[in-house]
Amino acid sequence: MNLLAIIAATLVAGIGSVWIAALLMRMHVGGAAQDSAQSLLSLAAGALLATAFMHLLPEAFESGLRPAALFAMLLGGLVLFFLLDKAELWHHGHEHHQHEHAHAHGHAHHHHDAPRTGGGWAVLTGDSVHCFGDGILIASAFMADLRLGAVAALAVLAHEVPHHIGDLVVLRQSSSDARAALVKVSLAGTMTALGGLVGWWLVDQLKGLLPYFLVLASSSFIYVALADLIPQLQKRLGARQTGAQIAWLLAGIALVTLVSMVVHGGHDHAHDSHDEPHAHEADGHGHKH
Repeated sequence: MNLLAIIAATLVAGIGSVWIAALLMRMHVGGAAQDSAQSLLSLAAGALLATAFMHLLPEAFESGLRPAALFAMLLGGLVLFFLLDKAELWHHGHEHHQHEHAHAHGHAHHHHDAPRTGGGWAVLTGDSVHCFGDGILIASAFMADLRLGAVAALAVLAHEVPHHIGDLVVLRQSSSDARAALVKVSLAGTMTALGGLVGWWLVDQLKGLLPYFLVLASSSFIYVALADLIPQLQKRLGARQTGAQIAWLLAGIALVTLVSMVVHGGHDHAHDSHDEPHAHEADGHGHKH
C-alpha cells in the first residue's frame, strides 16, 4: 500500500507540477505572469514551512530520539543544502547570471535575455537530480505516515510549479517548440517517482534512521523556503500586493493543514495510524479512520 501511494504521489508531484506550470504560462502573460509567480512563491513558501514545522519535525521528535541529535541533523541538513547550492552556482558560474539562477531554482520571474543552445540540457540534468531528491523526501514521509506523505507531496508540488515555469522559460529560449519543452521537463519530472522507489527501499532497509530522514526532509523544505523563496518576496510593494503575498503565504499553511485533516480524519497526531500505539496511547484502541 505504501509503495503504491508513494508512486502515485511522486508522479503527481513530479509530472503534475510541470503540467500546472505549462497551464499557468498559457493563461498568463506579461504583468499577470509576474503577479502569478509571486502568488505561487508565497503559496509554496507557506506550504513548505508548514509541512516542516507542523508535520515532519513533530513526527521525528515523537520517535524518542535525543532532541540534541535531531537538532544537529537539522543544522547539518541546512548547511548541506547551502553547500549544494554553492556548488551548483559555482559549477555553472561561466553562464549568464540570470540563466544560472534559473537552473538552480527555476522561478518564473527570472527573465533570460539571450537564447542558449546548450543551457537546456544543463537545466534538465539539474532538474532531474532535484526531482530525484524530492522523491526520496516524499517516500521518507510516506514511510512514517500516509498523512505525512500526502502533505509532503503537496508541499513539493507547490514549490515545483514555479521551479518548472522557470525551466520551461529557459528551454523555450533555446527552442521555439513549446511542446518539446513540455515533454522534456515532464520526463525530468518522472525522476521524482524513481527517487520515491529508491527512498522506499532505502528507508525500508534503514527503519531505525527514519526520524533522521524526516529531519533531513524538513531541512530541505526550510532551506528552500527561507533561503530561496522568501528573499524573492522581500521587495518594496504596494499595500495590495503585500497583502496578497501574506494571504497566499497563509493559504499555503492552511492548505497543508486542510490536506492533513482530510487525509487522516483530523487526528491531532500523525502517529495515531501506526500499528504499534505509543505508551501514552495504551488505553485508546478505538481509533476511527
